Amino acid sequence: MALLRATATVGSYTMASRVLGFVRDMATAAYLGAGPVADAFFVAFKFPNFFRRLFAEGAFAAAFVPMFAGTLAQHGRTAARDFAENALAALLAVLFALTVAAEFAMPWIVRAIAPGFADEPERLALAIEFSRVTFPYLLFVSLVALQGGVLNSLDRFAAVAATPIVLNLCLIGALVALTPVLATPGHALAWGVALAGVAQFLFLAWACAREEFALRLRAPRLSPETKDLLKRMAPVAVGSGAAQINLVVDVILASLLAAGSISWLYYADRIYELPLAVVGIALGTALLPLQSRQIRLGEHDQARATLNRALEAASLLTLPATAALIVLAEPIVDVLFRRGAFGAADVSATAAALVAYTAGLPAYVAVKVLTPNFYARGDTKSPVKIAIGAVAFNTVCGVSLMGIVGHVGLALATALAAILNAGLLARLLLREGFLVPDARLKARLPRQIGAALAMAGILIFARWILDPWLAAPGWRYAALGGLIALGLASYAGAAWLFGAAKPSDLRGLSRG
Repeated sequence: MALLRATATVGSYTMASRVLGFVRDMATAAYLGAGPVADAFFVAFKFPNFFRRLFAEGAFAAAFVPMFAGTLAQHGRTAARDFAENALAALLAVLFALTVAAEFAMPWIVRAIAPGFADEPERLALAIEFSRVTFPYLLFVSLVALQGGVLNSLDRFAAVAATPIVLNLCLIGALVALTPVLATPGHALAWGVALAGVAQFLFLAWACAREEFALRLRAPRLSPETKDLLKRMAPVAVGSGAAQINLVVDVILASLLAAGSISWLYYADRIYELPLAVVGIALGTALLPLQSRQIRLGEHDQARATLNRALEAASLLTLPATAALIVLAEPIVDVLFRRGAFGAADVSATAAALVAYTAGLPAYVAVKVLTPNFYARGDTKSPVKIAIGAVAFNTVCGVSLMGIVGHVGLALATALAAILNAGLLARLLLREGFLVPDARLKARLPRQIGAALAMAGILIFARWILDPWLAAPGWRYAALGGLIALGLASYAGAAWLFGAAKPSDLRGLSRG
C-alpha cells in the first residue's frame, strides 16, 4: 500500500475518532468541569494510558512490527504467525503480573505520580479508587497493540485505526448510562475505560480472524525470536516514550499547583493531539512496516526517498495546524468546553496551555516521522540516549517555568523538550546518511512556512472582525466554523500561490 493511501486510511479513522473524542470531552467537561473529581479521574486515566503508549503502542509496537513485517516478507505467513503467537504469550504473562502488582501497590503509585494530592485526602482516595478500576485497561489494550501490529503489517490499517472510536463510544455510553447509578461521573468514566479495553480487544480479534490470521494462546516460551523482541523492547520503552514521560512529569508537577491545573493541561493536550494523531501518528504507523520492508530488502535509496516525502507531507499539514491553533486557541476551547461546570476562567487557563503545547507541534510530528527509521533498522539505542536528555531537559524547564507562569510553564517545557528531541534525531540521521534532504524537500519547506504565516495573518484579521460573534452564545459555533473554513481555504490558496504543494505531488505520493 502506498504511503499516502496508508496514511490517509489511518488519518481518516483517527480524525473520526478525535471528533468523537471531542464529543466525549465536551460531555466530560460538562459533567466534571475542572475540579477535584476531574483531576482524580484524569490521573487515573493517564496512568494506564501512559503504560499503553510507552510499552504497548511504543516499545512493543516499535520492536514487534519490524520483526513481524520482516519475517512475513522473507519467510511467509506460517513463520510470522508462530512469532506473533509466541510474542502474545510472553506479553500476556508479563502484563498479567504487572496488573496484579499494580493493583496492590496503587496507593503508593498514585502518591508518586500525584504527590500534591497527599494534602487532600478526598482527591487522593478518589484517584486511587479510579486507578484500580482503570488499570486493567492496560492488559487488554496491549494485546490490541499486538493485534494491530499484525494487521498493519498485512497492510490492513482501517480496523486498527478505528479502535479509538470504540473507546470513545464506551466512555460516552458510560458517562450517560452509569452516572445516575454511581457515586460520581468520575466513577462512571473509570468503569467505561475498563469496559473499553475488553471491547477493543474483541473487535481486533474479529478483524484478525477475518484476515485468516487469528492468534491462538500458547504457553509462554522464550524462543530466540522472543528473546530478541524483549531485548529490542527495553531501550525502545524509553526512546518511544519520551513524550509520554514528559506528560507524566507535567502531572506530577501540576499536582503541586492550584486545583484544576491537571484538568487544564488535559483539555489542552486533547486539542493539540488532534493534528498530532491525524498527521504524525498516522504517518508513523504507515512508515514503520513500509520502511522495515524496504530496509530488510536492501532498498536503501527508496527508504531515504520515502522519509523525504513523509517529512514533506508532515510539514505541509502540520504547519497550518500549528498556526491556526495558536491564533484560535481561545475560541476553540470556548466552543468545545465552556458549558456546565467548565467556566470562563477554565477557558482562559486551558487556552494558554494550548498555545504553549502547540509551539512544539511540528517537533512532536517530526519525532513520529523520524523515529520509525531507527526502529526499522533495528537501532533501538540511539533514540533512548536522545530521549533521556529530552526528559531531563523537560523536568528542569518545567520546575523552572512553573514558578513563573504556573501550569503554562509545564506545557511550554514539554514543547521545548520535543523540539530538542526532534532536532537531535534529525541531526543523527543526517550525520549517518539515513536522512538526505532532496531538492524538492529543501524547496518546499520554506514555501510551506510562508503559506502558513500568510494564513495566520488572515485569521488574525478575521478573528478581530468576528470577535463579537465569537462571544455571542447563539453564533459562536458558526463563527468558529467560518474561521476554520477560511483558514483551510486561505492556506490552500497560499500553498498553491507560493508553490508549497501541487496536485501532481499528491498523485505521485498516492502511487507510492
